[in-house]
Amino acid sequence: MKIPRLLDGRLKFRHLVLVDALCRQGSVVGAAAELHVTQPAATRSLHELEDILGVPLFERGPRGITATVFGEAFTEHARAVLAQLAQAGRHVVELADADRGTVIVGTHLAGSNVLLPRAIAALKKERPYLTVVVREASPEALLLELEAGRVDFIVGRLTVPSDERIVRRKLYDESVELVVRASHALAGRPNVDLADLADYPWILPGAETALRREIEEFFARHGIALPMNRVETTSFLTVRQLLLETDVVAALPSLITRDDTRIARLSVPLEPIGHSVGLTLPAARTLSPSAEALIRSLEEIAAGMAPQDTSADVPGEAPGGASGNAGGGASGGDSEGTSC
Repeated sequence: MKIPRLLDGRLKFRHLVLVDALCRQGSVVGAAAELHVTQPAATRSLHELEDILGVPLFERGPRGITATVFGEAFTEHARAVLAQLAQAGRHVVELADADRGTVIVGTHLAGSNVLLPRAIAALKKERPYLTVVVREASPEALLLELEAGRVDFIVGRLTVPSDERIVRRKLYDESVELVVRASHALAGRPNVDLADLADYPWILPGAETALRREIEEFFARHGIALPMNRVETTSFLTVRQLLLETDVVAALPSLITRDDTRIARLSVPLEPIGHSVGLTLPAARTLSPSAEALIRSLEEIAAGMAPQDTSADVPGEAPGGASGNAGGGASGGDSEGTSC
């Protein structure tokens, strides 16, 4: 098969932007709306790109489009190029004004409510004009944002080791606990049995998270069905308000509720449910000075947050620092692989 000549002038920046949008939206209509172009213009650009590459990138169906193996592969490279270009522009700006800059960090429940706010507060004392943008989403959505360069790195739970594209590094270990409001009938009661909780409403993580799967396995090991009366969310604001106003039971990382006297821990051991919190960065992308500064702050704050040894990494990883070039190591969230 003849290798396409991608540097002969036919490939345009808009082609790379288009395949990223098509893969995420799953339809030409959705991609066109996101990019503020007409549907015929988006279709025409896709045909141009497929002609340049000589292969079909998407299969058309009644419910939208699905990336072919060629489309998945090219989209991965397109996102890497887009990310590098975005990073290059920001890097130049920050070199011109070292006291300013912007860092965009993705986060979810395990990293967003204690570690990240403290690290941002510490950083802003040193660099008050540095802008920190926090984007909260599911681990899967954040990985796509990371690959496309729309976030610099992710703070959150680690569930898989590093690979050729993503580097993950642990900051600290954390347990997961069952909690209720302080005025709950079971608060302060010794030796609460899991069966005692069956009739109470529950808050569970979304079905797409690793913690949800672990909780389901925990219930199965004890021969108890998953609670029917439940709310599923990873929004801490929602979880916290429901905890304070109702009799729900929730499974939360221990640090989130450590200093809140209105929330009580139940004496129901959840071993072996626990997790490591860390950073996730692309393996091949150079960090901006602003991103490096926030990572240093995260490492310093994390070192004092938990008594566990934080020098080790995710199983199979080599120890080392998390700042500097992402290829040198940084670590990540509750991440699962995605094909597109």
